[in-house]
Amino acid sequence: MSEARARFLGVTRDRIAFVCSACGQRLSQWTGRCPGCAEWGTVDQTSGAAASVGRKAVRPVTLHVGEGEERIRTGVPGLDRVLGGGLVPGSVVMLAGPPGIGKSTLVLQLLGALVAAGAACLLVSGEESRAQVASRARRLGIPVDDVWFAPGRDLDVVLDAARATRPAVLAVDSIQTLRDAQGAAMPGGVTQVRLCADGLVGLAKSEGIAVILTGHVTKHGDLAGPRALEHAVDVVLAFEGDARSGLRVLSGGKNRFGAEGETAWFEMGPLGLARIDPTAMLVPGESAPGSAVAVVQAGRRALAVEVQALVGSADGAGRRHATGLDPRRFQLVAAVLDRAAGLPLGRADLFGASSGGIRIDDPASDLAVAAALVSAGTGTMPPTGSAFVGEISLTGSLRPAPGMRQRLAAARGAGCTAVFAPGLVEGAPDGLTVHTVGHVAQALGWAIPGATTTRRARAS
Repeated sequence: MSEARARFLGVTRDRIAFVCSACGQRLSQWTGRCPGCAEWGTVDQTSGAAASVGRKAVRPVTLHVGEGEERIRTGVPGLDRVLGGGLVPGSVVMLAGPPGIGKSTLVLQLLGALVAAGAACLLVSGEESRAQVASRARRLGIPVDDVWFAPGRDLDVVLDAARATRPAVLAVDSIQTLRDAQGAAMPGGVTQVRLCADGLVGLAKSEGIAVILTGHVTKHGDLAGPRALEHAVDVVLAFEGDARSGLRVLSGGKNRFGAEGETAWFEMGPLGLARIDPTAMLVPGESAPGSAVAVVQAGRRALAVEVQALVGSADGAGRRHATGLDPRRFQLVAAVLDRAAGLPLGRADLFGASSGGIRIDDPASDLAVAAALVSAGTGTMPPTGSAFVGEISLTGSLRPAPGMRQRLAAARGAGCTAVFAPGLVEGAPDGLTVHTVGHVAQALGWAIPGATTTRRARAS
């Protein structure tokens, strides 16, 4: 390559750039569709000198800052624990949940508690008018004169209102209704959500304002919008539950300032959301064949939950349906019982559910699901006051579960007197007996005494 051509190519690489006008992503060559925001016809050629106009020189500094971080207490029981101690100034929290679950109510109660403690708050809403929000606030007993309100349809209006009032907490309801005038797409689209989130994150970091965003979820339970939205915010909270029962569960996902997986339980009533102890709702006092108590981990806490099962006859291939349980693990447990415990469930209709509509993802609930299935299939009730902890492998052996001290304490708090669990367990509370079991057939001997013999015969 000649020196002149190399010089020409070097100048070209330095001076020419391709920038997407929708999301601002820089590319090395032109393309019809931006790989960042998937918009068509938004990539334009520009010079490197023009692209660098307006840039500010940044002087690096050390990481030495003040010790600790001052948090804003929300005043909502349970929410502070899920957040890791309260809101961090300059942080961005995403509250995601399905429509009608109570996201707007939770945010309004949060702001009401903050203004009662003397913190300035600003609520911007693109889903409800000022009169609608004020009517809900009066119903919830929130002083309407202390919460600032602004329309939440235009990003520039929201940013100007926040800079003018400089609140401690800014709540945006919701990110899908907000629109940036620089973007040509409709509100709620990938490009608009990305632009609006970027503007609000920049506001939070530059002004030190804690920002709370509400967002919708897809039918699969994922946060609606670009995947980059979860990376941009500091905390992601999931708000879910059964809209008919009134039970709500607030769980922490990503959290840059605290532990993940923390949960808080609420009940929706005429006066809004009230924190509850779910033990009485999730573990009824009287049991029946087809029910067993699982002790699942919820963050750093443990919770006793009743698991129910129903076994029905079927002429052809049996159906499998689970509500609140992992469907794949439900089928796995049924298959292991058929093979390793000798219980004929292959052609039966099997139904499983968790009490209160709570979603159980803990693998240590496998043994409780197995106990409920065996109890429903044989008509034998589990031992009185018993709970079950353990993950079932494909061979039927049981794997120990972490956090057994918390699990045993939760089981005793729910009124259980015995726990079936694998491995060596120490530190059991007074009044609680731990039965050490290593195989699913051994743990279910109260319902199928010949399960151990059947397992060995079939294995041979």
